[in-house]
Amino acid sequence: MLETPDELGNLQQLLDRSAAGAGGHLRGIITDERRLSAAELAGRLTGMRLLVVATVTADGRPLAGPVDGYFLHGSFWFSSARDSVRMRHLAARPAVSATHLPGEELAVTVHGRVDELFDLRDPAGAGLRQAMLDHYVPRQGPQFETWLDDLDAVGARIAAEKMFTFSMNS
Repeated sequence: MLETPDELGNLQQLLDRSAAGAGGHLRGIITDERRLSAAELAGRLTGMRLLVVATVTADGRPLAGPVDGYFLHGSFWFSSARDSVRMRHLAARPAVSATHLPGEELAVTVHGRVDELFDLRDPAGAGLRQAMLDHYVPRQGPQFETWLDDLDAVGARIAAEKMFTFSMNS
């Protein structure tokens, strides 16, 4: 867990605002007992977590697909090749939604924007790059770092406007 007390406080405010603004149907499913606190959420989302990220095409159609996500400092981060369809969409239209859904016992959904795309070798990408190296180098060896650099990857942080958590095991 990398979150500072201030980051956890901001995340808790986001979670509370999101829950308060949810519709009746969602509030009936995500009851107070099924919500995670900011600290619980940060504790559950360590390491790489698969996300389904949805972007928007030029003609307004949603396009969703999986990415390796990392929950760092109270936000979801991910990367892809600079010329990927997903990153081209985000460069033109930064609205994004993402869901982490490892099974029916846990779901985390975020809606927001990607304010900027950044090179993983730039200081803005240092935390994401390190998280990726921490996850993949032990599994794939040091050649992962070379592959990552050759990919010309860019990273993105989702600036959340809404975030909802659901846990059957909280």
